[in-house]
Amino acid sequence: MNNFQWCKSSYCGGINNCVEVGQAPGVVAVRDTKNRDGGTLVVDRGTFAAFLAAVKSGRL
Repeated sequence: MNNFQWCKSSYCGGINNCVEVGQAPGVVAVRDTKNRDGGTLVVDRGTFAAFLAAVKSGRL
């Protein structure tokens, strides 16, 4: 997972009780800030965009 460019959610407020989103060519990854070695969900960009659209619309 070293090839990802990671950033924390802007809603974190500086604490480590957040999620981080990582980007690499063609994929997006999500991991828990307080347990970075605990696992990473990796999906293609289209799937992640559909997920965000569903969350924003209130469907999830």
